[in-house]
Amino acid sequence: MKLYQALCNGSFRSAFDFGGRDVAHWFPGHMAKGLKQMRANLKSVDCIIEIHDARISSDSLFQETLGVRPHLLVLNKMDLADMSQKRLHSNGIQKVLFTDCLKQRDENVKKLVPKVMEILENNPRFNRDENLDYCLMVIGVPNVGKSSLINSLRRTYLKKGHASRVGGEPGITKAVLTKIQVCERPLMHLLDTPGVLPPKINDVETGMKLALCGTILDHLVGEEIIADYLLYSLNRLQKFNYVERYDLQEPCDDIQHVLKRISVKLGKTQRVKAITGVGNVTITVPNYSAAAYDFIRAFRKGELGRVMLD
Repeated sequence: MKLYQALCNGSFRSAFDFGGRDVAHWFPGHMAKGLKQMRANLKSVDCIIEIHDARISSDSLFQETLGVRPHLLVLNKMDLADMSQKRLHSNGIQKVLFTDCLKQRDENVKKLVPKVMEILENNPRFNRDENLDYCLMVIGVPNVGKSSLINSLRRTYLKKGHASRVGGEPGITKAVLTKIQVCERPLMHLLDTPGVLPPKINDVETGMKLALCGTILDHLVGEEIIADYLLYSLNRLQKFNYVERYDLQEPCDDIQHVLKRISVKLGKTQRVKAITGVGNVTITVPNYSAAAYDFIRAFRKGELGRVMLD
């Protein structure tokens, strides 16, 4: 790796070209219906659990929209993040918890209920002072691990199985659900919510980071564009695991070359018709979309190394 760093020092892009697109073009709006449902349920909520992908900024995305309740920030997928590079800017968040909710046993999940109780000791319960149970709302962008957190809490505190569906793509949870019990003592329920993008994504690059981590359906942005941003990010961070994985001779800043190499290595090709001087012929060409998908999926599974995008 040190040799790669020496060879490639100063040879990579210093900025990513978004082609002049604005946020509204690539990330058109937020899920207004989901936010409306969340606001309607706030009167029965003691504390908001806001869950983020640990690889992206820890600033609260929903503080302005749902900021009237105590917050606990959960940074999930810590197994995929380069934690040595993490710098927290909690922006008013009272407590932060790191988790890896896909683990069958995550010791950090055991800390969630005590942290919530600590927060509530110093905050009013609004109109819920007489209630003996506690109600939390889990919020976050799509595919960040909200349902996995709920299931992990049930395994930890109730020794029970899944109560909320988990999926590998954004949009599995479609509506605000009924209360799901996660703890007996104290009696505590969670409200699972649909993943919603924040009311305002500040810039295109923030949106691209969210897309890279799977919070937006790939085809809405474009697999090859996401793959190009991934290549740019890995090179900028000097994370060169992709070189060996895809049998490249050295790190490369040309996404077309990288995708062609991936296509050849994995046999991802497609047959297309071409017009030539002797008529129409069928030729075999690299399938760049399939190669881009493999590249992105490898990153999301942690197979290209731990990364901190901010």
